[in-house]
Amino acid sequence: MGAELGKYKSCVSARSTDKEILKGAQDGGIVTSLFAYALEAGIIDGAIVAGKGDLPWKPEPVVATTRAELLAARGTRYNISPNMSLIKEVTRSYGLDKVGIVGTPCQMQAVRKAQLYPFGLREVGDKIALAVGIFCMENFPYQSVLQLVEDHAAMKMESVKKMEIGKGKFWVFGERGQVVQLPLKVTHKYEQPGCHVCLDYVANMADISTGSVGSPDGWSTIFVRSKIGDSVWAKAMAAGCFETKPMETVKPGLELVTKLANEKISKNRKTLEERASFGTGKGLRNPYL
Repeated sequence: MGAELGKYKSCVSARSTDKEILKGAQDGGIVTSLFAYALEAGIIDGAIVAGKGDLPWKPEPVVATTRAELLAARGTRYNISPNMSLIKEVTRSYGLDKVGIVGTPCQMQAVRKAQLYPFGLREVGDKIALAVGIFCMENFPYQSVLQLVEDHAAMKMESVKKMEIGKGKFWVFGERGQVVQLPLKVTHKYEQPGCHVCLDYVANMADISTGSVGSPDGWSTIFVRSKIGDSVWAKAMAAGCFETKPMETVKPGLELVTKLANEKISKNRKTLEERASFGTGKGLRNPYL
């Protein structure tokens, strides 16, 4: 296991066995199935997920305490959902004692920092019962997604059925069956600048992290990382929530995950180095000196 993939106890390709969850899932329905099982088993009593916002394809953090609420939040919306913003409220206003949270790698780092240094978050850290991370190369502000879909893909946001990033393309699927692929070089200028200093592609800090890369269509790659993750995954497997295949038997496999994780690290390290030398005479010239 290389440093770029973080520490993990096991890695498999998986998909949910729940047909209803798979119907609206992004890939293998992993996050929804995990949280649905954890709710039913009493491991969590609610989860912070990216639900539907007021605008089409604009996510909004919501607290899901039922299976129906989890199902309503299925699928990926490729723009920022500030899930951490509910972390205090979920234990205070909602009164939850065992919280699930899903997020990008940076949000998983925020969860762990909140647990280690709970300034302003007393009695919150120990209530995080399951943190699920999703693979992420970069994210987009809502305005960027709007422009990519409406200007580049020539589709109305409200008529989009699904969006996907994969095979070097940004895919937009319409309700009427139309499919538009945009090369990723078109999307780069629309990315959130803060993403360019992140060196974590596979959510190293999560209990369990998941993403489509490495697995066949309709399946997801899973890294089980912590003791908590190991325990929850084993129980969910025993309950028949997932079918799995060994990673070494699927294509394109871990090789592609490793390649992309390394690409993110080397690309973003350049940004970090530029920032570190900004104004020091070593890198970019400071106009004020």
